[in-house]
Amino acid sequence: MTSEAWDLAHAAAATAGVILRPLTSLEDADAILQVMIATWGEHQLLPREEIVALAESGNVPWGADAAGETIGYVLGWAGVDPGDGLHLHSHMLATLPDRRHRGIGYALKLAQRAACLDQGIHLVRWTFDPMISRNAWFNLGKLGATADRFRRNFYGEMADTLNAGERSDRLVVRWALDRPPGPRTPPEVHDTVGVPREYDELRASDPGSAFAERDRVAAALEDAFARGNVAVAFDGTAATYALAPESSV
Repeated sequence: MTSEAWDLAHAAAATAGVILRPLTSLEDADAILQVMIATWGEHQLLPREEIVALAESGNVPWGADAAGETIGYVLGWAGVDPGDGLHLHSHMLATLPDRRHRGIGYALKLAQRAACLDQGIHLVRWTFDPMISRNAWFNLGKLGATADRFRRNFYGEMADTLNAGERSDRLVVRWALDRPPGPRTPPEVHDTVGVPREYDELRASDPGSAFAERDRVAAALEDAFARGNVAVAFDGTAATYALAPESSV
């Protein structure tokens, strides 16, 4: 399984024009910080020593290199979930702004998957803003993860360049690594929840409508989860979540 997982990751990296490698040195930590700043601005950055400590403790970040430069990374740490037990919490995935939407993030997530399987970890969790349709498609469509929890204002007020002024609502992802990556086709769908296709544009042009949309989506997700459903798929064209009973996944 793990050799197949690495083959898949390296093939995705080759398609994206990058090389995957573990980031374990002080210089690697500095490279992570540069990508972090380019993505979120100089806001509550992880101290370099914490990045080094993560790698030393077995939570090695993975990087994507092109022309000798680290242009993306994925970073997380081992955690314990009350229901699932040992898992990896994937906290950050970023690439330089001018290198986005080229498959680099996908290759990095596949590297994270392969590394977890090498360590005997079979589940990864992370959070994402349910209003951002491209992230929903990436997580639920391309990777084939599900989202089984919704949290309003999970991180509280955030001041980075991407999230400032927004309520930090988050879906919590559950990515089962033994299943090959790819979209799911649930046997039954009990709810659909639509989001704006380009929420960032709506937020910039009409903040009031954007906030109303966030409230609507939050209420719909809370209702669906309260009835035992989870988000199992995302239609990128219609910008719509499909929710089904957890037992059907």
